[in-house]
Amino acid sequence: MSIGIFGPSGAVGKELLRLFEKASLDQVRLFGSLSVGEKIPYRGGFLTVERSERAHELDFAILCTESAVSRQLAPSLQKAGTIVIDHSSAFRLEERVPLVIPEINLAALKKHEGLISSPNCTTTIMLLPLAPLHRRFGIRRIIVSTYQAASGAGAPAVEELQEEALAFLQGRPFERKISPHPYAFNLFTHPSALNQEGYAEEEVKMVQETRKILADPHIQVSATCVRVPVLRAHCESLNVELKNSCSREEAVALVRGATGVTLLEDWKMNRFPMPVDATGEEKVFCGRIRMDKTQPNTVELWVVGDQLLKGAALNSFQILQILREHAENNP
Repeated sequence: MSIGIFGPSGAVGKELLRLFEKASLDQVRLFGSLSVGEKIPYRGGFLTVERSERAHELDFAILCTESAVSRQLAPSLQKAGTIVIDHSSAFRLEERVPLVIPEINLAALKKHEGLISSPNCTTTIMLLPLAPLHRRFGIRRIIVSTYQAASGAGAPAVEELQEEALAFLQGRPFERKISPHPYAFNLFTHPSALNQEGYAEEEVKMVQETRKILADPHIQVSATCVRVPVLRAHCESLNVELKNSCSREEAVALVRGATGVTLLEDWKMNRFPMPVDATGEEKVFCGRIRMDKTQPNTVELWVVGDQLLKGAALNSFQILQILREHAENNP
């Protein structure tokens, strides 16, 4: 089965290609606009990046592209019979497009019409440990503060952070081209557009996507998203009000058994998940689970996940593998 990656030179595209190589996938083609002709190493040889206009007869396509580009590419690929998995926010909230985290709402994948969306990285990392809590006790409200890595802004942002940190330590001036504010040894509110109520686009995504993935339009979510000088692992502080009574022991047991989640707690050493634990790891790490003493039925959690893996490339890769297996078993 032929597979196309659109945008292979970006941070997510590169991570996706590594997952493909690890799985020894054949019949892989690469498409892009800025990197046409570039030769990328793959399985002992090279793949040449082609123009998107040359994409034809693909069974599957993964779009690691901006929303505007995805809106242009997806319809034509669908029309040609290609099943499309899109990373952007272009189609996530469309009613007929499933928004899928395989560990949580795999059944939604059965309803696809040739187009599937992969959620925002912050939403994915947050919901993996929360989904079992929602199924057991029901979630009424989530207050979340995110500590987001540079990788969320792409590979150039990661490189710029490293260069700026070095310049800062050497005491020399540095001219930023990607980050809107000083980034090394600093943090700032997520720079996506603010709405009239003062919420950033990134924060609104977490509200809307959570409701769609958990199939509950009544869940209340209040998010504050912040960029921190970490390279590629996002951290999130969660305060979750449940509909029904839950003990800490019950919450810990559910998180420990959650697919795609590793429980990491050492209360004696005050050791809980950190970006260094999650970087390069496929699972999301969760710890410091405790009950909020100021609010009934409310549990607090700390979650860390690799933004480029489960937050992005790995999620779409898992979707692809499920679709391929289904196609092979139902020729």
